[in-house]
Amino acid sequence: MGFYQDWVLPTLVDLSMRNKRLRPFRQRITEAAEGRVLDVGIGSGLNLPLYSPQVEEVFGLDPSPQLLARAGNKAKLTRLNVRLLNGSAECIPLADHSVDTIVMTWVGCSIPNVGIALGEMRRVLRPSGRLLFVEHGRAPEAGVAAWQDRITPWWRPLTGGCHLNRQIDNLVSNAGFRIDRLETGYIPGPKIMTFFYEGAATPR
Repeated sequence: MGFYQDWVLPTLVDLSMRNKRLRPFRQRITEAAEGRVLDVGIGSGLNLPLYSPQVEEVFGLDPSPQLLARAGNKAKLTRLNVRLLNGSAECIPLADHSVDTIVMTWVGCSIPNVGIALGEMRRVLRPSGRLLFVEHGRAPEAGVAAWQDRITPWWRPLTGGCHLNRQIDNLVSNAGFRIDRLETGYIPGPKIMTFFYEGAATPR
């Protein structure tokens, strides 16, 4: 992988995800989780202190051993039963229909084949379970979206695969989910990076 990918990028990811503007979104998503939770792209574990007592167990999946090590340190400071899994969301190492909630917080942009990954999430989610997500993605204005398309090819290698131009609601729906709640809008910052999708979905 190389020094940048293995050491610099995990630190940059951790720092960017600590942005105070993201915390209200993160808090709403984690507080709605319950039962056995799969936290996809758990990163450095910033969600862990925010889970409510309704959560019985957390499976934290991430392809970065360096970020998982940080998540492991945070897990020791919580009451949660946490199992960290080193791997890709495109091949989730859990049994069919084995989790109650899946949490995605700003990870859908960077999964190489997000359609396959969402299909895997649907596989491991119980029929009565929920996918809870907050993601950044494709803006509704044609001009902003055009810039997202232009910038993504060179932005992606610098940021661990982040796509600025993915339309998250369509991706979730196309993977076999029914979106039960969806809120969209900008947060302060460059428009190409700050159009957010927040919502909840259930398997169809």
